[in-house]
Amino acid sequence: MRDLSKIYDVMIAGAGPVGLFLACELRLADLSVLVLEQAEDPQSPLKGLPFGMRGLSAPTIEALYRRGLLDDITPPQHAKGSSGDSSATTAAHWMQQPRRPGGHFAGIQFFHDNIDTSKWPYRLPSPATTNLATSMQHIESVLAARASAMGVGVRRGLGVEAFDQLDDEVIIRAGVETFRGRWLVGCDGGRSTVRKAGGFEFVGTEPEFTGYSVEVEMADPDKLVPGRHYTPTGMYTYQKPGTIAIVDFDGGAFHRTQPVTLEHVQTVLRHISGTDVTLTALQLATTWTDRAYQATVYRNGRVLLAGDAAHIHSPLGGQGLNLGLGDAMNLGWKLAATVRADAPDGLLDSYFAERHPVGSQILDWSRAQVALMRPSRSSRALEAIIRDLIETRDGATYFSERIWGVSLRYDLGGSHPLVGRSSPDFELADGTKLGDYLRNGTGILLDFDPGAPLQGLANRWNGRILYVASDVKDRLGLSAVLVRPDGIVAWVSEAAPNQEEVVQAASRWFGKV
Repeated sequence: MRDLSKIYDVMIAGAGPVGLFLACELRLADLSVLVLEQAEDPQSPLKGLPFGMRGLSAPTIEALYRRGLLDDITPPQHAKGSSGDSSATTAAHWMQQPRRPGGHFAGIQFFHDNIDTSKWPYRLPSPATTNLATSMQHIESVLAARASAMGVGVRRGLGVEAFDQLDDEVIIRAGVETFRGRWLVGCDGGRSTVRKAGGFEFVGTEPEFTGYSVEVEMADPDKLVPGRHYTPTGMYTYQKPGTIAIVDFDGGAFHRTQPVTLEHVQTVLRHISGTDVTLTALQLATTWTDRAYQATVYRNGRVLLAGDAAHIHSPLGGQGLNLGLGDAMNLGWKLAATVRADAPDGLLDSYFAERHPVGSQILDWSRAQVALMRPSRSSRALEAIIRDLIETRDGATYFSERIWGVSLRYDLGGSHPLVGRSSPDFELADGTKLGDYLRNGTGILLDFDPGAPLQGLANRWNGRILYVASDVKDRLGLSAVLVRPDGIVAWVSEAAPNQEEVVQAASRWFGKV
């Protein structure tokens, strides 16, 4: 079937969380969006299990809050802690302890009572907390509902098989159907068809292990001690009644090479745990590795990559989803401005410039955890040192700011330490917060002078920059702030704002007028 009469502004391959969130971002700009997803059924039992839980980092939580999705993402089983952070009652064993954990590095926990939050002076009180646990299935269902409500066209059971890139459009072949679009974004996972068909170079390091996430029944469950355990042959994590994760340092030999059987899982578990535990039923099973690869570019003409299509690594620490959603938040408004033809020069290129270093850092973070998990004396010695460091106040603060993402800063130039960071959630005089003004996906020029001296200037970017003049509860020593649509601070002023500086910053991110 070849209906080439309709041309979409953007076509997205993949209806996972990254593809759906990106689609919603593009619909904020009123673009026409088509999402193609190879899987017919979005539901997967694996996504709802405890090892399917995902820890959302601060940038992800802020993105969801700024788009009005946070209340929907936070499921009823979550409880608020004294500091406003959330944790799931169904989360992994390391989150169900009297001393409140903040996360872990290769299974080595850091705790809230050790974290020095004074190191982050620009984090003001906000509904957007530093960490939140929820299931992949829940995230995906919320984003699918939002995409549907916003008019995103999602075609399931129809994956991108090939495409032709022309000067001004991309033509996709999916089954017997053909689609046209001005742009194509591959959000189709680690084995991305878009990345392969688009000729993107994908480089990195090969796996050291095969990881198993299984749900089993056991004849003798007491032979396994709950928790995470390093052994002379690998690592396993056990959570009652039968959720087990296993790491077998076999060079990734078993991953996707043959079916995962009850007998095989029992053999591997006995080998890694050093017990003669007997499995009686294998209910669910999946394998994974620590293969860490990244595309050398995120754009080839009118084709872009985001999420696992652009970078893959082990799920250790659960940072892959956060990395992908960060890609979508960064790319959405830039691609929308490009489609509208009001983007400044180089805006779309800044997507790669800002996100590739973040992805590279996460891949190395994953590799460092693998090094600590190896079944060797040197790794156990290194583990002992990291345990000592992470228990110190400086150590816990360092690991928390890396894992929670509060140290994220893009290199945008400028001397003020807030430029390039996530904007503080300023509380305005009327009780509203900055996050409330970001829901429509426009930039914000927040002027702390209620007399609105910059309004005439901001009006030049009508529709691209929302001007808000109001005093705020805590100015943080500032007089005005320009915030990009993704919530990143583009410019600040500590004295009376210099209008020439405002024009320069606004032109850089929102185009000339």
